[in-house]
Amino acid sequence: MPVLRTPAVLRTPALLLTSALLLTACGSSGGDNDAKTGRTAAAGYPVTLDNCGDKVTLKSAPKRAVSLNQGTTEILLSLGLADRMAGTATWTDPVMKGLEKANASVPRLADNNPSFEKVLDAEPDFVTASFVSTLGTGGVATREQFEKLGVPTYVSPSDCSEGKDNDSGGDGSRSTPLTLDAVYGEIRDLARAFDVEKRGETLVASLEKRVSTATAGLHASDVSLMYWFANSQSPYLAGCCGAPGAITRAVGAKNAFADTHDEWPQISWETVADRDPDVIVIGDLTRKQQTAETAKAKIHYLETNPATRNLTAVKKKRYVLLSGQAMNPSIRTVEGIEKVAAGLRDFGLAK
Repeated sequence: MPVLRTPAVLRTPALLLTSALLLTACGSSGGDNDAKTGRTAAAGYPVTLDNCGDKVTLKSAPKRAVSLNQGTTEILLSLGLADRMAGTATWTDPVMKGLEKANASVPRLADNNPSFEKVLDAEPDFVTASFVSTLGTGGVATREQFEKLGVPTYVSPSDCSEGKDNDSGGDGSRSTPLTLDAVYGEIRDLARAFDVEKRGETLVASLEKRVSTATAGLHASDVSLMYWFANSQSPYLAGCCGAPGAITRAVGAKNAFADTHDEWPQISWETVADRDPDVIVIGDLTRKQQTAETAKAKIHYLETNPATRNLTAVKKKRYVLLSGQAMNPSIRTVEGIEKVAAGLRDFGLAK
């Protein structure tokens, strides 16, 4: 998705000192808690994860994790870890169905990027994020800033997997297509970090089964799909190789912009008209950061704008509505596969 960065908050030494003192309650990745109980490490720990080029070491299972993006939040909630979470942030959609009660028990630090100080106020012993930019310059804070205070951090491997270039501008680009293995790898990493590996394997198996069921016997090789995340004037449309690419490959269709390796390039409506996709997959967002966030607003634009109202997909009302998270590399990408597959069948486009 287009990652909208929040300007870094000016941080004074006094604020950082106060935050550092707050962290002593949770310890350096559990170290102080271990000291209070007379242990140097919990059974089975330390655990070290290879993550985006860093080695992340945890001395014990986190008890006050903070998740800075909805994608990682929903994985932690799906693993039954709400009671070990001290806060969440950066939401584009309502929480995934079935997780409402668990999510309601976790404090929401901010709807978008919280300040570094706000996160430290939650006294985290582990911080996770879905995007490199969230834990980088211009985001909430860098990984180094947290780690200097003894707080280990973790970034979704889907955003730093092989072929992902986060320095190419915008939301980055991919020379290698994303696969769901990166999402499954994140689930397994987080399950290991929290010492709930069996839960992780159960969750992965359920997602794999859902993909298999949704795509069984599906053939749509002549169908072109366009994915629209946000913005009406200069729309963010999916390139070849992110989560929408994984959805497209799973259902056996074509991406109208498969020749674009940028994650979410902004493409003119004139170019869209030239490609004339068979189906438009629409992001239905609840945030309020861009124009045309909701599906209703997008459809109104498509059906009233002279540049788009004559598109094949618009005239035939071939719309598939997805959450923003389903268009991100996340467990909701599986939901995206299910909904796009169902849409293709409903439209009579799948053999």
